[in-house]
Amino acid sequence: MITTPKSLRLHISFVGRRNVGKSSLLNALMRQQVSIVSPVPGTTTDPVEKPMELLPIGPVLFIDTAGIDDTGELGSLRVQKTRQVLERTELAVLVTEAGAWGSFEEEILRELAARKTPTVVVLNKIDAHQPDDALVTRLASQKIPTVRTSTVSGLGIPSLRQALLEAAPPDFIESPAILGDLVGPGEMAVLVVPIDKEAPKGRLILPQVQSIRDLLDSDAYCLVVKENELRRALDRLKSPPKLVVTDSQAFLKVAGDTPLNVLMTSFSILMSRFKGDLQMQVQGALAIENLRGGDRVLIAEACSHHPIGEDIGRVKIPRWLTQYTGVQLSFEHMQGRDFPEDLADYKLVVHCGACMWNRREMLSRLLRCQQAGVPVTNYGLTIAYSLGIFERALEPFPAALESYRHAAN
Repeated sequence: MITTPKSLRLHISFVGRRNVGKSSLLNALMRQQVSIVSPVPGTTTDPVEKPMELLPIGPVLFIDTAGIDDTGELGSLRVQKTRQVLERTELAVLVTEAGAWGSFEEEILRELAARKTPTVVVLNKIDAHQPDDALVTRLASQKIPTVRTSTVSGLGIPSLRQALLEAAPPDFIESPAILGDLVGPGEMAVLVVPIDKEAPKGRLILPQVQSIRDLLDSDAYCLVVKENELRRALDRLKSPPKLVVTDSQAFLKVAGDTPLNVLMTSFSILMSRFKGDLQMQVQGALAIENLRGGDRVLIAEACSHHPIGEDIGRVKIPRWLTQYTGVQLSFEHMQGRDFPEDLADYKLVVHCGACMWNRREMLSRLLRCQQAGVPVTNYGLTIAYSLGIFERALEPFPAALESYRHAAN
């Protein structure tokens, strides 16, 4: 049985200074030795991840981080890793020792508030120190829950678990559909699935698998075909499907084989809506019109797979953009969680659908582009725009299509 992927788990991160008991708290919650515990400050170096079922929420990913006050050259690298974790944190547990609240905690709290990340404050080690009642009152006035704990006696651990349940963001509990809402119960979607050379042998890639499951959960029908079989499959249906979804690399052929009265889009564009902000990335695609020779374009991919000869990000998208604009652009590529600190010199960021990430991490990256004033769009949107089928690919999303038409005119 394949477990729930990390991208669909609620990311709960333990953050705070060194040696305040973050690892001990995680071990107590998990009822097992997940993180190494030591009285030596800085024991936790790289983030430690542990998947778990936290009922009634469901699948979660606990992340133990290095102390945010770590020092020295290596300490700075650890702090950088911790701040990367904040990019994908959906629920934060800010841990401090009772009676030791200070500027570090205030800074973290401000950063979490700026990210609109729900936060639970844990006043740990109450067996050794008494918490500051004034602090608890002030946090309560800010609607930030506090829990008093001791990992030595186990005091407060059940309360912490309950606080996490109550603080979980509603959009995780009521997660949006990938495409089930576009199809509807009793209706059919046809999924066009080229056999991707970069997919694991014997398996489909994640967006395809998730789309199939989402359709089944929505009581819709699902027909899966390869791109060369689409027209024949449509001819054999007694009634047309509600939606055709294709891999973006087969956009032109699928657009030609799909009747105009049938809605069509791509898996990547579905991921733009599911993981990020579709309308923002639709607006970002308009920047393609303004690209000039020598402009820097960043192509960012969440996966860190080894690229093949005809890689979509390194070969195909640069080729299609160059053909559309008619100018020589300067393309740069980044994978995984690597991303430039300074985006100001880029004229466009083209991002993958981030199927391997949770939505919070993708939204954090979009926010960074927005703050830098740099347009950001999506693989599928870029391909559709470059191939001249942008409006066709947006027809399943009326609000996004209308915003595009309004901006384009």
